Amino acid sequence: MHHFYGRLINKVLSSAPFVRLKRSELQEETESPSGRFKKPFITISREPGSGGKPVASLVAKRLGFTLYDRKIIEDVAKNVHQRRALLESIDEHSRTAIDDIIHSTFNPDYVSDIRYIHSLSSIVLSAAIRGEVVILGRGANFITPFSKGLHVRICAPYLVRVERAVKFEHINREKAINVIRETDKKRKEFIRQYFGKDVSSPNYYDIVINTTSMTIENAASLVIEAFRNKFPKTARRLRLPSSS
Repeated sequence: MHHFYGRLINKVLSSAPFVRLKRSELQEETESPSGRFKKPFITISREPGSGGKPVASLVAKRLGFTLYDRKIIEDVAKNVHQRRALLESIDEHSRTAIDDIIHSTFNPDYVSDIRYIHSLSSIVLSAAIRGEVVILGRGANFITPFSKGLHVRICAPYLVRVERAVKFEHINREKAINVIRETDKKRKEFIRQYFGKDVSSPNYYDIVINTTSMTIENAASLVIEAFRNKFPKTARRLRLPSSS
């Protein structure tokens, strides 16, 4: 099934007005001085309860970048002409063909997964092409060219994430376990179904940060330092200080 969605991403890349290229042509185009990705961007993948969202927010604030999280869903909702609440219910979820058939039959507002992924990919690519954005989740590192952005994975051991959910979300431990488990499962299946990848593999990231013994501020500093090292010209323009 994921081969079909790989072809779908190719279609987005070749048909969208902002980038008329096939996937096979994208690397050559983006590596050239005339490439469409003029400014670098950051993608942040995260495990639930690892602190990925506050890290992304702080990184965006420190760099003066735009954070794309809920805004992605807002833009997808506008693109497919549906309510944001409806899109939030399927955001980063995998779906089967049977799901689509049943729901589309009984719910006229239902958005098929093909339509959703096409719109999501278009919006993520548009944001990345503009540059100087932090894109949270949604498989953004699998949609965008690796060389043109910094790709980050934020993680922590399962029990650490459960205890954080209890502490910061003010829910009991049983609910925290269920929420972490289900969110983890849905995100992994989403990436596997639509991109054919293992979201946990470190091979798909420039840097993987375990936040077990780390503050949000420390993690954000590591991300910014990694960004400075990968994109020194942009770092100088933004006047990012060196850690040395």
